Amino acid sequence: MSTTFFLPESPRWLVRQNHLQEAAYALSALQDLPSDSDSVRHEIDANSYTLESSRDTAKFRDIFTMGHEKLFYRFLLCFFLQFAQQMSGGNLISVYSTIIFQENLGLSSQVSRILSGGTLTWKFVSCFVAFFTVDRFGRRALLMVSGGGMALCMMSLCIATSFPETNKSASVAAVFFIFMFNFFIPIGFLGANFLYCTEVAPIRLRMAMTSVSTVNHWLWNLVVTLLTPVAMNSIGFRYYIVYNCIGMVIPISVFLFYPETMGRSLEELEDIFRSNESIFKIVSASRHAPIKGAPTVEDEKLDISEELVEVAKGV
Repeated sequence: MSTTFFLPESPRWLVRQNHLQEAAYALSALQDLPSDSDSVRHEIDANSYTLESSRDTAKFRDIFTMGHEKLFYRFLLCFFLQFAQQMSGGNLISVYSTIIFQENLGLSSQVSRILSGGTLTWKFVSCFVAFFTVDRFGRRALLMVSGGGMALCMMSLCIATSFPETNKSASVAAVFFIFMFNFFIPIGFLGANFLYCTEVAPIRLRMAMTSVSTVNHWLWNLVVTLLTPVAMNSIGFRYYIVYNCIGMVIPISVFLFYPETMGRSLEELEDIFRSNESIFKIVSASRHAPIKGAPTVEDEKLDISEELVEVAKGV
């Protein structure tokens, strides 16, 4: 918590507080451009216009309307991601892995605790996969790979735990797929799901929409925590089929309904949602429309060189 005092303020928040010069410095650091560059000035102006136009227009009930902003569609995108994070088995493995090892696989208490600690350590290490790939391959790819991988692991875990405890090969396979599950979940559902919600939410309802989706996340966490002991005692290995089915829906849903947000500003995403009537057109536009990314230092230097050439020609 103490390190938060050393973090820079968000440029958008600084613009909202009318600290335009500080916002320019923050943006210049993010984009590696001079604070007086055209790109930085343009983005400051765009943020000012967006914040001014959305001021005093946010009403919570608007989340449940469609209209030209597609607010309810955007809310459902956030809602399903947080639902899927819990109901694909993430909390099941994290909380109950020791019980799975001990009661389902017949391992000793000590070995079960060691393996449980190992799975969580492996999960932490696997988080770095998303760190290096989320801005390289995009949100959609990571969410689809993560969801598909979790579904495959749950199906395999269901099969492996259906054998008697005396089947050592099945027990080894079950342990392997629990570790593999904890490799796949951080790729898309231990960060990218929260990031995506902040990107598709409209600026004027960003806090409300992301807050509700996060509450939804923890409500399903509670459901899984309370339901799992009863379900495992009642239906045993068949319980994993529920998580397998939900996991299988994730890649299909993301491919059909989730626009790509990588590399786009909030203003660009807002325009994509507003200017396309069909949900499928929104997804297509997000994948194929050119990204209006900030120019690099080289672009700025090229513009300056071209201006100097024009001046020289005029002389």
